[in-house]
Amino acid sequence: MKSGSITLREVDFRALSVLVIGDIMLDHFRYGSVRRISPEAPVPVVHIEDEKLMLGGAGNVAANLASLGCRCSLIAMVGNDRHAATCRQLLDTIGVDSRFLFQAESRRTTVKTRLIGASQQLLRFDEEDLSPISEAEEQALIDLLDSEAPHHQVIAVSDYAKGVLTDRVLRHVITRGRELGIPVIVDPKRKDLTAYAGATVIKPNCHELSAATGMHCSDIADSSQATAKAIELTGADILLTMAQNGMALARKGQEPLHVPTVAAEVFDVSGAGDTVMASLCAMIAAGLELDFAVNIANVAAGIVVRKLGTATVTRAELIRAFDASNVHTHLGSVSSEQAMMVVEKWRESGLRVGFTNGCFDIVHAGHIAILREARRRCDRLVVGLNSDASVTRLKGPGRPVQSESSRAAVLAAIDAVDLVVLFDEDTPLRLITMLRPSDLIKGADYSEDAVVGAREVKADGGRVHLIDLLDGHSTTAAVQRILEGKRKAAEGGHLARGLAEESAQAPDTQVLQ
Repeated sequence: MKSGSITLREVDFRALSVLVIGDIMLDHFRYGSVRRISPEAPVPVVHIEDEKLMLGGAGNVAANLASLGCRCSLIAMVGNDRHAATCRQLLDTIGVDSRFLFQAESRRTTVKTRLIGASQQLLRFDEEDLSPISEAEEQALIDLLDSEAPHHQVIAVSDYAKGVLTDRVLRHVITRGRELGIPVIVDPKRKDLTAYAGATVIKPNCHELSAATGMHCSDIADSSQATAKAIELTGADILLTMAQNGMALARKGQEPLHVPTVAAEVFDVSGAGDTVMASLCAMIAAGLELDFAVNIANVAAGIVVRKLGTATVTRAELIRAFDASNVHTHLGSVSSEQAMMVVEKWRESGLRVGFTNGCFDIVHAGHIAILREARRRCDRLVVGLNSDASVTRLKGPGRPVQSESSRAAVLAAIDAVDLVVLFDEDTPLRLITMLRPSDLIKGADYSEDAVVGAREVKADGGRVHLIDLLDGHSTTAAVQRILEGKRKAAEGGHLARGLAEESAQAPDTQVLQ
């Protein structure tokens, strides 16, 4: 993976190539209006007004990749029926290579028919075979994978538990991906996650993860144990999708990243998981860092749930939605290059961009007061945050108390803060000259000539603000109080143990007295 400095606008989707393998489906949507209840039974009468045929499952992942502009090949299995011909036609129409659809003589093409009335799904009919494919069919898929995999940057495994991705096929896909150094991203349906061991990222939803681990995971608070168990079982990073609660990315040895949902309205969640899968794979293929890729996938999901049916997202829609949202702060922090893109957009909109900086090791009332006052002086506030290494150089051993990811997450959650940017130098001068803020804000304990970047901002026509500090608040003092409390607690423990030992050695009569 690259450094992650590339921005979404710089991604050349046409240069990206993803191989999708899994369960293809045909989604049949029949739309109508409901005006009365049937006299024959207590059911609504739907007057059919329109119908659409769309690719579902692995086919929808491929359709989303094609909609973004990526090159895509799909390895899947269809039956010897008219629905198979429809699948091929739909793939050809969107520019996805249909040569790798293996036709099974003894299986049906999976078809899901949904009846929609007044924008609500009323009923669904499924036609499918769920039995595992034969050894000969397994070998056919494996041969196709071996011939195609080297030509792609990412392998997407779309497992809908329809019998196509058997243990043998899955193991070969993951092993081959590792041999070639190609990330393998899995959308799972199995309860036994060990079948996906060795994958790069596994993307379950809450129901799937709970079923696989036997643990609750309905929200961020109670999902950490379940994701930790999944990591232990598979060795993969876990991207947990939680519907209205957004997503959580869990990685071994790192704090979870929570990405809140960006969808204001939800009309239809059909295929939203496929959109997340496709967007994630595309961003990983582009070399974006995983946390940034997850945020973009989250934006894509927010777009597609506003559409009816098994919908897709275009590159233009994705960029427009990403630019329009404040999703950047959901990262906790962004790179300086990503910040430049956001700040430039704000500036183009005529907004004044303010900048302040600090270590923010233990956020207290004084910090909140100065951040809110800083936000009053501008339209958007960027906070430069010292990295862990930078804090240690400035404050000495034992600092920071909180990691940079934790400090960034706390700052990003504060209403006055619009963007958090990490910097590794001792001062934020490089960052200030890159972002060119219109307003530079620091505490009044500084004089203007001592404020880093003041000269550069003023030379660019900007302003420098010195804000009064809230008395009685200091991070250093807070850290010292914590350490003093630990010291006293330790001394108290030693004293208690000493008294207990004296009591144990004393005669019984003394104890009774």
